[in-house]
Amino acid sequence: MANQFGRLRSRLLTPSMNETKLSTRGFHVKSPEARERLETVGESFLTGYSYAAAASSTADAEVGLETVPPEFRGFAYEGAAMGMAVRDGLPIGGSRHVERFLCGKASKHAYMAYVGVGWAMARVPRFRWSRMYTADPLLRWLVLDGYGFHQAYFRTDQYVRGQYQDPDFAWPGAKRSPYANRVIDQGIGRAIWFVGGTDVERITALLDSFSEERHADLYAGAALAATYAGGVGKAELQLFRERAGKHREWVAQGSAFAATARLEAGLGNEHTELATEVLCGITPEQAMNVCQESQPGPSAGDAGTPAYEVWRCRIAGRVAAGAEDRAE
Repeated sequence: MANQFGRLRSRLLTPSMNETKLSTRGFHVKSPEARERLETVGESFLTGYSYAAAASSTADAEVGLETVPPEFRGFAYEGAAMGMAVRDGLPIGGSRHVERFLCGKASKHAYMAYVGVGWAMARVPRFRWSRMYTADPLLRWLVLDGYGFHQAYFRTDQYVRGQYQDPDFAWPGAKRSPYANRVIDQGIGRAIWFVGGTDVERITALLDSFSEERHADLYAGAALAATYAGGVGKAELQLFRERAGKHREWVAQGSAFAATARLEAGLGNEHTELATEVLCGITPEQAMNVCQESQPGPSAGDAGTPAYEVWRCRIAGRVAAGAEDRAE
């Protein structure tokens, strides 16, 4: 269990739960039910963060994380990864917390854990980013998804309403990659699901207000949130897919990612099944198989099109082709 110093560290590092309130963030409230769901997501994230901040070991953090209800446990692991990464970025307290974390039960939540590292990047000075754990050559790009989500969630006026992009973004995973802002946009799109309060009309209006060349990545991110976080029924999912228009293959890709993240962690649920059916046209299990079978080898990709984008393109192509076959 956490010692006295760990509990003090947790109190000092963990943000207030009020930061997850839609009223605090100024996000749209579609209904009391949608508000409760989104705020519970945020509370679960910070609960996981606090466990990681207080923990004396990976196993110590896991004790608390495994008590979070399955519906929201993935968010708790995401928050815990942020907490571990923040500790890695501090000038005192040691390093390799995320690395050790991913050797335990968090290995089943690898997607969410890498996203959580991206949250930490947004809170740690850039000169400390080299301490952020980005070892997996494929999943490390999810760190930028997490970074984009954080910026859109906490700096909404700048990143969502102002549609800001860093013209010279660099990070240790791939210095000055022209692809970086695309993955950040995927995180921004995911955050817009929260900014819009799961209201599809409002969400798609926000997505469409960005320049056209950013739409595919933004819609992919929003689809991931629609599938993983939920908050809508079948009719709203169908409307979201319709509004995506020519970007439906990327909606399917984002949804397939979310289904895979849930199933690999053993956290499948009825909403994920419904969302994957509507947005991908397949079951979550089939979506997971597509994602796993589409993973590129270590030599795939280049500086302009990294392996992560090769992977996304393969998933999008396979799901779209399968949807056409089923329609015939």
